[in-house]
Amino acid sequence: MQLTAHKLKPSRGSKHAPKRVGRGNASGHGNYSTRGGKGQTARSGGSHRLALKAFKRMMQSTPKLRGFNSHRPSVGEVYLSALDKNFADGEIVTFAALKEKKMVRIGDKKAKIVVNGKLTKKLSLTGIACTKAAKEAIEKAGGEVK
Repeated sequence: MQLTAHKLKPSRGSKHAPKRVGRGNASGHGNYSTRGGKGQTARSGGSHRLALKAFKRMMQSTPKLRGFNSHRPSVGEVYLSALDKNFADGEIVTFAALKEKKMVRIGDKKAKIVVNGKLTKKLSLTGIACTKAAKEAIEKAGGEVK
């Protein structure tokens, strides 16, 4: 079969009707005829909204942390009076025991004993930091700090 000039056709899907703009809002291409608005919306980069400005203002007004502090372990403070209330006489106090009795927070990596109240029981502390005054008070009550 031989093709002749009068039988040639364009490929299927290669031809379509042109977009009819400016024919009213019902057509979907009314008002600005797909060209956008004048002014800020017609310029490049002119798409900032009020929400972004408010976010920037909020970020600028919040206080910023100074220095490198992202890896500082959180230390939970425990009072002598709390030890006296939660532990029995002669008991060994460890960090795990403090966590078990919920005397330090979940995120705390260490604990430190601070003087506040009185200690009347003989306790043995292992692997827990304490202040000088707290150490003296524990040893005065007959306990020991390792």
